Amino acid sequence: MSELAIDARDDSEERPIKPAIMNGMRLKCPRCGEGKLLHSYLKVNDECSNCGLDLSHQRADDGPAYLTILIVGHLMGFALHIAWVTWRPEPWVMALSMSVIAVVGALAILPVMKGLIVGYQWAKRMHGF
Repeated sequence: MSELAIDARDDSEERPIKPAIMNGMRLKCPRCGEGKLLHSYLKVNDECSNCGLDLSHQRADDGPAYLTILIVGHLMGFALHIAWVTWRPEPWVMALSMSVIAVVGALAILPVMKGLIVGYQWAKRMHGF
């Protein structure tokens, strides 16, 4: 199939949002759901190894970081309140434990949010897709 035929097929192809976002959050290609989206912690592959989708034009910028802060911040607010009301730990214990939980949570969620943004951008034909 020629490159022109691939581009024409891609323009008329329907791109449902939910599967694209779910594939992105699984760190898989938003189109096929098989190829790996990232080749390191936050670096997006240039193309899907399974279907050949060009991923080089994606631009997530600060979106994943904002979503991560939003989610981790809200969860930490509840965790701080519950921990303080239930156990009344020493301030240094509370600060140390909650800091570790916040950092680990943010590092775990950040790639997932990057996949979410890339999947959404692909489904909405944004930023070069």
